[in-house]
Amino acid sequence: MSHPIGLRATIANGQREVMMFGSIRHLWKRTLAALALCLAGGLVNGQDFERAPISYETAPVDNPVSRLQARLDSGESKLDYDDRVGYLKSVLRELDVPESSQMLVFSKTSLQRHRIAPRTPRAIYFNDDMYVGFCQHGDVAEFSAVDPQLGVVFYTLDQEETDKPRFTRQNDNCLLCHASTQTRSVPGHLVRSVYVDSVGFPVFAMGTHRIDHTSPLAKRWGGWYVTGTHGEQTHLGNLIVSGKQVREPVDNTAGHNVSDLSSLFKTSAYLTPHSDLVALMVLEHQAETHNLVTRANFTTREALHAETRLNKDLNEPEGHRWQSTTTRIQSAGNELVKFLLFSGEASLTAKLQGTSSFADEFTARGPRDLQGRSLRDFDLERRLFKYPCSYLIYSRSFDALPREAKDFVYRRLWEVLSGADQSKDFAHLSATDRAAVREILLATKPGLPDYWKTSLTVEPTQ
Repeated sequence: MSHPIGLRATIANGQREVMMFGSIRHLWKRTLAALALCLAGGLVNGQDFERAPISYETAPVDNPVSRLQARLDSGESKLDYDDRVGYLKSVLRELDVPESSQMLVFSKTSLQRHRIAPRTPRAIYFNDDMYVGFCQHGDVAEFSAVDPQLGVVFYTLDQEETDKPRFTRQNDNCLLCHASTQTRSVPGHLVRSVYVDSVGFPVFAMGTHRIDHTSPLAKRWGGWYVTGTHGEQTHLGNLIVSGKQVREPVDNTAGHNVSDLSSLFKTSAYLTPHSDLVALMVLEHQAETHNLVTRANFTTREALHAETRLNKDLNEPEGHRWQSTTTRIQSAGNELVKFLLFSGEASLTAKLQGTSSFADEFTARGPRDLQGRSLRDFDLERRLFKYPCSYLIYSRSFDALPREAKDFVYRRLWEVLSGADQSKDFAHLSATDRAAVREILLATKPGLPDYWKTSLTVEPTQ
């Protein structure tokens, strides 16, 4: 159909206006989407895990403490009371937390700080998903349990004998420190190294260090007792400073390669006389790994929750994926992958040897492949573990990651372990390391994607 020139021009201009309006509307929708998702991300980073979809205080709990409480309530389990340590020995047994994991901290940096001093250190015990704190003459024993959907959940148990022991959940008192930027803005753990005076107070003028497996040994263990040998490597354990010492470096020669703490405090008041350096190093890796698993979980769930609302508001089809959602999930996943594979781990320059049975008991927990290899095998000469992939990949928290997060983490792990990713973040992994970790996981980790089992090539992550 033909039109006069003027009419054709009017129609063309109208089409351009419609197209322009459509483009503006599309751009506006995407801008609104990006803003909404960024705001949602900011809420999570701002500790807003109290609201949906996390609902930290009101969501059902499922962790070692909640399951033990259920057994106590049903009569299936019973806690025995000891005049010296209250319910400690019994509750460790029920939670499968080894006494050999004992570590002793004498800095006043926790809930019952008035009970803590160099003469009466706080004892901490742990396994893969439990942490237990005990103070001499403490009013309560302290517990932090890793919950697959909530991160760390905090409890106390009164140390007075009773017919019906009951764990009490704690939120406000614990979350002040245990849900901050220091814990990746999720309910988690923070391992600190501080200079401590003769009473146990941190000397903040000398600085503090946040510790994980990337921290140099020389900055670790301030405020902690440490037993074990480590050659000429230095650390800050077993060190008490005077008020006049306000600068690094400090002379801690007397605190190095210590195997007996009995001259410093009454070790017989504790379950063991040890504060094993291998246990300390495992704790430092594990605490931050838990934080990153929780962060990946929360970030993914919140991003998907915000996306669902946004799609509804903008009349997008159900399941429409915004790039900002993908970016948030991948950002948290990449941080987790780097930590799982010990990216940035501080190197050791001499052999470490603990004083307790912790290393042997930890290693015995397996699992192992047909060659007898396990991610729990220690190295302790060049690095912490012989096969550099975290054993927490077997944890309930990792398995409970949302599908979108877990799929991405598995793909990134495969890219690194297959050798496709040779970036500097993973330059510490030799071809032998990558092959060994890959083979161990294929033999011991249920639920791996099929492409792990069929090919050494996979399409790179976009």
